[in-house]
Amino acid sequence: MNEIRQLSHFINGHHVPGSGSRWGDVFNPATGQLTARVPLASADETARAITAAATALPGWADTPPLRRARVLFKFRELLERHLDELAAILTAEHGKVLADARGEIIRGMEVVEFACGIPHLLKGAYSEQIGSGVDSWSIRQPIGVCAGITPFNFPVMVPMWMFPIALACGNTFVLKPSERDPSASVFIAELLAQADLPNGVFNVIHGDKEAVDGLLTDARVAALSFVGSTPIAEYIYATGSAHGKRVQALGGAKNHLLVMPDADLAQAVDALIGAAYGSAGERCMAISVAVAVGDVGDRLVAALAQRVRSLRIGAGIDPAMEMGPLVTRQHLDKVRAYVDLGVEEGAELVVDGRELQVAGHRDGYFLGGCLFDRVSSAMRIYREEIFGPVLCVVRVADFEAAIDLVNAHEYGNGVAVFTRSGHIAREFVRRVQVGMVGVNVPIPVPMAFHSFGGWKRSLFGDHAVHGPDGVHFYTRLKTATARWPQDTASAASFVMPTH
Repeated sequence: MNEIRQLSHFINGHHVPGSGSRWGDVFNPATGQLTARVPLASADETARAITAAATALPGWADTPPLRRARVLFKFRELLERHLDELAAILTAEHGKVLADARGEIIRGMEVVEFACGIPHLLKGAYSEQIGSGVDSWSIRQPIGVCAGITPFNFPVMVPMWMFPIALACGNTFVLKPSERDPSASVFIAELLAQADLPNGVFNVIHGDKEAVDGLLTDARVAALSFVGSTPIAEYIYATGSAHGKRVQALGGAKNHLLVMPDADLAQAVDALIGAAYGSAGERCMAISVAVAVGDVGDRLVAALAQRVRSLRIGAGIDPAMEMGPLVTRQHLDKVRAYVDLGVEEGAELVVDGRELQVAGHRDGYFLGGCLFDRVSSAMRIYREEIFGPVLCVVRVADFEAAIDLVNAHEYGNGVAVFTRSGHIAREFVRRVQVGMVGVNVPIPVPMAFHSFGGWKRSLFGDHAVHGPDGVHFYTRLKTATARWPQDTASAASFVMPTH
């Protein structure tokens, strides 16, 4: 019999059992079995977590940045020590293959490493003698209690885009992870406690809209970060901003990869297979549209079809697998419905993965790789984010048409071009209206010391996440101007000072 675990919140340094009647179910997507029940926080439980963070704020904000960094150094060591254990938690609840889970954790650790440099990152600027005997300098100080609302697809990496920098800057934090795969967040909270983070500085509450609305409306929350779908991102941004909060809300994506006629076709196909079908396409930076430019279309589709049909699909714990299941039965049904829709819309379904059966896992949430050709920009399977192992091929006549196609889409998260031409690559980077661009790199996720963020309806707010933008988002700028006159005699001035 499968043991059903009961998960808890983590508030003020302690596990806190759910006190209400509302619970969510957590499944193993490879087997379809119920593995845990997660409490859905009430407004009172959400307020309790915010209270813990607000109470801990003064002491943590007053802690020297070097000491805060030392806690993060310990946390990073613990992450490395428990990497395989944390990866197994991810695979059990999300379904991604273990190698991909390890990669997610390592990318999150890179942000922790960046945040360990916070004593340098918080250095302000100083200007001497801006006027006679007057100096001026700038300071970056904590903004207060911060909150993060994170998606199911990266239950470790996306929270780590947020809280390491927030904590390093002297803020306290309340994390509301996805209720679909919540165990990783509690595990992280336990590691932070082992790293000697004071109680209340980092808290985890599970929940749904009731918890989210509590974070959005409580006046004690100063800043809120979100990653998820565009409709929810827009709601988060509008509601949080209306309540006086600083908000960064990352939304949906429809990432294109242009294959130019001069591209190394084998390299482009390898890139597309990994970028479209890795993690079952459940990535905000997944490539979901291949743009075949000029006469490359037939060769590209033939090569892709062969590779898609040979994908190794199964339980993520099997190291031989390249792709695991989708996260829930509901999401599987949603993605299958999009494949049905594409057929109805007239796209050519070159590879149909709807009938995939994985031996020994008949109740798992598996969908084979799907490949559409001759997709048009008017089709919903092109316009909307599917978030599954479905790749659409759009054929265009030339580079100008490809640029126009990408720039006309409402999303502007990530994009790539594969070419041997330096001129095409330069023009593409310069002219494309997308926030993250790859040249012969299919998934151009910035490193931790740069910032991650899209354009258009892929990002609401003025700040991207992690990197320099993350430091600016989680701090407030203060500028001081001082004079120490020797002569105490002075006269009132009624004009704007010009120094």
